[in-house]
Amino acid sequence: MNHETHYAAATRPVETCVVGSGGFGRSFLAQALRIPLIHARVAVDREADIAAAALRSIGLDESRIAVCNTAAQATAAWERGQHIAAADVTVVLGLPLDLLIEATGHPEAGARHARLAIEAGLHVALASKEVDSVIGSELARLAQGRGKVVTPVDGDQPALLIGLVTWARTLGLQVVAAGKSSEYDFVFDQDAGTIDSNGERIPVSGFDKLWTLGGGNAGTLARARAQACAALPQRAVPDLCELLVVANSTGLVPDRPTLHAPIARITEVPTFFAREGDGGLLASSGSLDVFHCLRAPDEVSLAGGVFVVVRCDDEETWRLLAGKGHIMSRDNRHAMLPIPRHLLGLEAATSVLDAVLHGRSSGAQQPRPVLDLVPRATRTLKAGGLLEMGGHHHTIDGTTAELLPAAALGPGVPVPFYLAANRRLVRDVAAGQPVCFDDIEIETDSELLALRRSQDAHFFPATAA
Repeated sequence: MNHETHYAAATRPVETCVVGSGGFGRSFLAQALRIPLIHARVAVDREADIAAAALRSIGLDESRIAVCNTAAQATAAWERGQHIAAADVTVVLGLPLDLLIEATGHPEAGARHARLAIEAGLHVALASKEVDSVIGSELARLAQGRGKVVTPVDGDQPALLIGLVTWARTLGLQVVAAGKSSEYDFVFDQDAGTIDSNGERIPVSGFDKLWTLGGGNAGTLARARAQACAALPQRAVPDLCELLVVANSTGLVPDRPTLHAPIARITEVPTFFAREGDGGLLASSGSLDVFHCLRAPDEVSLAGGVFVVVRCDDEETWRLLAGKGHIMSRDNRHAMLPIPRHLLGLEAATSVLDAVLHGRSSGAQQPRPVLDLVPRATRTLKAGGLLEMGGHHHTIDGTTAELLPAAALGPGVPVPFYLAANRRLVRDVAAGQPVCFDDIEIETDSELLALRRSQDAHFFPATAA
């Protein structure tokens, strides 16, 4: 596709507001300075000074930044041509904006920001997968009712993978598996006998015997590698959360709640992610999953990118493509087609422009709740305890996560992970048990709860409470 032609109808730059000026938000603010069709003059964070610091960090001097605490101050700063830093979206929603980017990663606050933006007549780019995983379908429905779009964003894996899956389907390719490389590679130093991942190094004596798949059994090798690397995290809540967003737009689902998540070299991916009958790990075709990119220090990474594994139906065509270097399974019956990148806010502009100029989401136009991400206790959780969300990956201590078929909230129903976040337990939850909706206490004015109940009533009318 010629992107310049695709966006040639634009008559003016798209005006955006970024809420959440961390890694994703800041990278969008920085890149927008270089994009003729995008203006990003408004930054909102939990404190206005944090937003102002982000604007300074991308090269703006103080004279170009206005810290605004009221709508009147924001309007005056806008008319002066300044960039605006604020602590609440209500201060800036009266400005002539086209789209709001929600990038806080905070479930409750993000729900409020998205709702307010939709009610103000804006499109929403929903970078906060935590919000999307609980109420993404409802936000899209509400926006459609106002002629607007809620979209995932290119630059993050869900939108990239949705694009790759739908591209493959459009071409008539049979998608056997689709997924992403995990956030952090497993880098094997054969001389030192160690593996490094995300700044952590562990000894892996004898791992050189597990380095290649060869003609061995894929499941046996996957288990052996996982055991050798048991000291390293091999399941990440964000990976599951992002696959949920993909499932809700494509209908593809994992074939097991916690994924296979093998430690695999890039060249092994089409062999691992084939059906068991074809020598792979999968119980069913069309599965979503993740792999940990195993590589030597001098080998390339997939850079947290995304992939599809497709069946090679026409032998002659794929023999030709294999000769051009495409990544084939060892039996040459499957091929891996990857996008070896995700560029965060640097790449988000395409989703922003598609939403505003063409009224199109980078996901499904109406995603449906196919999966829920739910917490499962890894130890006994006591009544009164706080399910505190924390860390870079927004995890909840004492729990792991898994993907289950989506269901309406109710007694005994596992609660969405990010609806449970930062809530207190009203009863004990035994180790190994899911945290259910009636196990937690939720304030009656919760934006997230209200929107989830509305989503349940629309998509699960027979069972919604």
